[in-house]
Amino acid sequence: MTAPSASPPPLCSPQLGRPSAAPAEPGERRRLLAGEHHDPHAVLGAHAVPGGVALRVLRPGALSVTVLLDSLWAELHDDGDGFFSALLPLRNVPEYRLLVAYEDSVLETDDPYRFLPALGELDLHLIGEGRHEQLWRALGAHPMTHAGADGTRFTVWAPNARGVRVCGDFCHWDGTAHPMRSLGSTGVWELFVPGIDPGTLYKFDITRPDGTHTVRADPMARRTEVPPATASVVTASESGYVWHDEEWLAHRGDVPVHEAPFSVYEVHLPSWRVGLTYRQLAEQLPGYVKDLGFTHVELMPVAEHPFGGSWGYQVTGFYAPTARLGTPDDFKYLVDALHQAGVGVLMDWVPAHFPRDEWALAEFDGRPLYEPADPLRAAHPDWGTLEFDYGRREVRNFLVANAVYWCEEFHIDGLRVDAVASMLYLDYSREYGQWRPNEHGGNENPDAVAFLQEMNATVYRRCPGAITIAEESTAWDGVTRPTDHGGLGFGLKWNMGWMHDSLVYASKDPVHRRYHHNEMTFSMVYAYSENYVLPISHDEVVHGKRSLVSKMPGDWWQQRANHRAYLGFMWSHPGKQLLFMGQEFAQGDEWSQAHGPDWWLLDPGYGAAADHRGVRDLVRDLNALYLRTPALWQCDTRPAGFRWVLCDGADDNVFAFLRFDAAGTPLLAVSNFSPVVRHHYRLDVPDDVPAWDEVLNTDAAPYGGSDVRNTGPVTSGTGPGHGIRLTLPPLATLWLRPVTESPTAGSR
Repeated sequence: MTAPSASPPPLCSPQLGRPSAAPAEPGERRRLLAGEHHDPHAVLGAHAVPGGVALRVLRPGALSVTVLLDSLWAELHDDGDGFFSALLPLRNVPEYRLLVAYEDSVLETDDPYRFLPALGELDLHLIGEGRHEQLWRALGAHPMTHAGADGTRFTVWAPNARGVRVCGDFCHWDGTAHPMRSLGSTGVWELFVPGIDPGTLYKFDITRPDGTHTVRADPMARRTEVPPATASVVTASESGYVWHDEEWLAHRGDVPVHEAPFSVYEVHLPSWRVGLTYRQLAEQLPGYVKDLGFTHVELMPVAEHPFGGSWGYQVTGFYAPTARLGTPDDFKYLVDALHQAGVGVLMDWVPAHFPRDEWALAEFDGRPLYEPADPLRAAHPDWGTLEFDYGRREVRNFLVANAVYWCEEFHIDGLRVDAVASMLYLDYSREYGQWRPNEHGGNENPDAVAFLQEMNATVYRRCPGAITIAEESTAWDGVTRPTDHGGLGFGLKWNMGWMHDSLVYASKDPVHRRYHHNEMTFSMVYAYSENYVLPISHDEVVHGKRSLVSKMPGDWWQQRANHRAYLGFMWSHPGKQLLFMGQEFAQGDEWSQAHGPDWWLLDPGYGAAADHRGVRDLVRDLNALYLRTPALWQCDTRPAGFRWVLCDGADDNVFAFLRFDAAGTPLLAVSNFSPVVRHHYRLDVPDDVPAWDEVLNTDAAPYGGSDVRNTGPVTSGTGPGHGIRLTLPPLATLWLRPVTESPTAGSR
């Protein structure tokens, strides 16, 4: 909308003469004022009628409205209640603009009701089919030039609404003048509003089936206000951001993820360094992660959410990066910086549920829409939220397109899908009588299965090199099996069983660990049933669970030694690794989203800084050696890549196994989870390896250990079956490689 540069023209054109009024019918006026009209364009705007062209305008609060026709003009009749009309003595509907006079301003603008729909038939067809894989390009707010006018197209899916109006800061949040039209049976409402630029705040004023009104944020908004404000923000359809990660994207999928090194640093963005924006994080986070040798970061939270304490797991803006840290382009800058540093970017994605906030998705148009109509299926019992209706094609499309959106628009390399188990089971966290079986009488949710299969298949087809990871805590069969073989189609799955069992073992005093030995070995019973990630995530270091080092028994030296030995065991165990921030330097306190990691523990002025720096140095060396040792990742999903050397050393708290790369080259990993040194400890190793070099020792002095070492090559005894004899440091993990390989700088 623009204000004229000169005084308003005369109120009547001598060429047109004095136009007579052509008011709207009373019923039409009532429906428009109530926000209940499904086709306002049939009433408002210019229409050929007997005797000329009827022009009707709805502008509440206006003192006058004048129609401008090239050099001609005519004042419209004030019909009351904000309606203005005229019957113009013209044969055809002309091009025209409006001059609207208010008490303190005069605005010249195009009439929104002179335009045909700005959304194409193909878009509507795909939306109706639930197959619009770039849904964000069709729905939402899109600045554009339409029929020669600059403005914004607003579209929203609200099939149960009696009417929808768009409102915002451009109209003092009164949507009366901007009713939208319904585009047939798709349930989509549309309005092109001239003069609306990027940065404008807006919402949708929806008339429910019962006639009441609700004002909602745009489900497809690609930018939002900073919480606790809740308005959506008009964003340019095509970002001006210029990417510099072509090399990364071209090669990220060269090796399948289950055959590649994959070591993940999990980051809560608002608290990693409290107060930093996306762009400030881009100056610090990539270098830190690269220095420690992690191949990927996993970011939380990304999508917009109203309550920071939810860590992003109660999403209201599924298509909007959280505005707390900057704009969508700022988030792209962070992803780009990580890629240029050679670090992949995963994000937590939450399609399992959404909060009940009255301005968001819950009963969006007055009836259950995104959630199932059955309240027993809709309510999520654990978090007080609502589950999605995965059986409704438009809802499924909303979520599948959202997964594609993050990968295509923000170059995200992978989605860690939260709470998959709660989606798969109808009786998840529900007691008898609180759930309804499926049509076959079972507890599986077939709609959720179909959604997850469609999502995975679509992401892998459209986004080469991207991966999906399931946080799935049950024994559901085929989570990482391809969809064409009946699986869910994920690339990787979090191994929650390994995480739980191994932490139970590690938390026990060494004198009691012999009774829990199977907690550390049981994971190998099912290790090849799925493609696994071993997660020590944020969930394990909050809410009274204590930080990783604080879970360990003993005094401070023993806690750190246990911590280091555990990490060595974890990095050598089949499966990929994930470690939450702060655990890489043995932070003692639980994580708090209010203040983040205790970086001061690494300050040289702090007396115990060397203890924490030593653990971080170990993580750096674990990653460096891991990356250079294909035996630790190349055959992660093949039984031939693993062999127990000692799985029954319960009395000694000792575990030993071999890892093999595709060529058969081994790495020997030995963990001693007792606090005593074990001299001349015999292990049966392959006869064809005459000698081994210790390449990593978590008890090394630079890491804060007692520096009990195996110096020089460790040789096998004479004759077959004699094995080797090692010195096992207390509470430590060793890695050894055949001496035929070149020495590595990974050991200290």
